[in-house]
Amino acid sequence: MANFKKSWIAEVGINHVPAYQASGRPFATASLNCETGEGHAVYFPYVTRWIQIINNDTGNAVKVGFSRRGLDSEQNFFTIGKGATGQPTASERLELKVSELHITGSTNVDIIAGLTTIPSERTTTETGPSWSGSAGVG
Repeated sequence: MANFKKSWIAEVGINHVPAYQASGRPFATASLNCETGEGHAVYFPYVTRWIQIINNDTGNAVKVGFSRRGLDSEQNFFTIGKGATGQPTASERLELKVSELHITGSTNVDIIAGLTTIPSERTTTETGPSWSGSAGVG
């Protein structure tokens, strides 16, 4: 019998629609301090279905990029303002398929995400992981 891959076995890929239709696997990390130095990278074990970033720091905004290059650029990031006492500032729920986030500037950031079943390496392009090098990402 010939050695061949069964055509009905398909690996889940970045454009696999059912992976985004199902509820996401929970992911949460809290109290990240990214105020100094190079900032902080958050690597997701699977591609995200959605993410939300919460800034609990009452003195500093947090700068968010989808790649290290984006965070270092002058235009490929967004900012979440500082929170007030007892009232953190949060992004909307962002429907994005990424495998990592890069943050800097705040002393207390929480990240919540819903994960797909798609392995993170599926967002790697010829220029880097998680769309790095793409227009708007940096």
